[in-house]
Amino acid sequence: MRWDQFRRSGNIEDRRGGGFRMPTGGGRGGLGIGALMILGIVGWALGVDPRILISGAEMLSGGGSEYVAGEQSSPGTPADRDGQFVAAVLGNTEDVWGKVLPQQTGTAYSEPGLVMYTGGTRSGCGAAQSAMGPFYCPLDRKVYLDVDFFEEMRNRFRAGGDFAYAYVIAHEVGHHVENLLGILPKVQQAQRQAGSQAEANRLSVRVELMADCLAGVWAYHSNTGWNALEPGDIEAALNAASAIGDDRLQQAAQGRVVPDSFTHGSSAQRMRWFTRGFQSGKVAACDTFAAQQP
Repeated sequence: MRWDQFRRSGNIEDRRGGGFRMPTGGGRGGLGIGALMILGIVGWALGVDPRILISGAEMLSGGGSEYVAGEQSSPGTPADRDGQFVAAVLGNTEDVWGKVLPQQTGTAYSEPGLVMYTGGTRSGCGAAQSAMGPFYCPLDRKVYLDVDFFEEMRNRFRAGGDFAYAYVIAHEVGHHVENLLGILPKVQQAQRQAGSQAEANRLSVRVELMADCLAGVWAYHSNTGWNALEPGDIEAALNAASAIGDDRLQQAAQGRVVPDSFTHGSSAQRMRWFTRGFQSGKVAACDTFAAQQP
């Protein structure tokens, strides 16, 4: 991926290395009740099964620690390689969506913030932990990213490479686009009114697949406008989409697949919708809610 040519975004907050952790007593696996409640709330707000967040937090915390504020935030573009990469990709999403969104939908694009952190931080949606993976918080309109997730993609999911990492950022920015289009508030209301968790999960899957498709739309315009892609980049993104499909993650974690508990979509669905966005370059092609079967 040719990202060196991208404009660097100034909408970065670098909180890496700030704050501290203090041990907590009680709770499942050492997680305090406050952390459990926050993970449950965040899971519901973002359409993620809270049990997945809690179990992931327990595994990575190794017996429990709760993030305590006291961090330092450095605004602007970080100078290190990870910071430069994130700022470059975010800057390119700004340049793409700043033109594409009003042209195709009539909606003005307001740029999201992106917070880089280490281990844990605070967000408008509650506490953020690396165990949760990258996520977008619609309440403060910021993407939260612990760049150690890139190492996890490379080592655990065998889905490394700059464009695979860019796809992850573009996916979260896709949620911001959904928010600007008024989709996220409607889905969250529909989830609260859902008759079952399975029904709420199905709505979450459509939100996530739309974000995958919007990441593909960004990739299309990034390539046509900046000649950003190199051989193997699309394959790397598809490999990443496949590696973090619900079916593969569930099979690896519990040895079986439970479709009703999917919150992000299967590997095949995630690859298909990213490809659809990339081949079309059209926001209208990403309407997962109009599709009978996403």
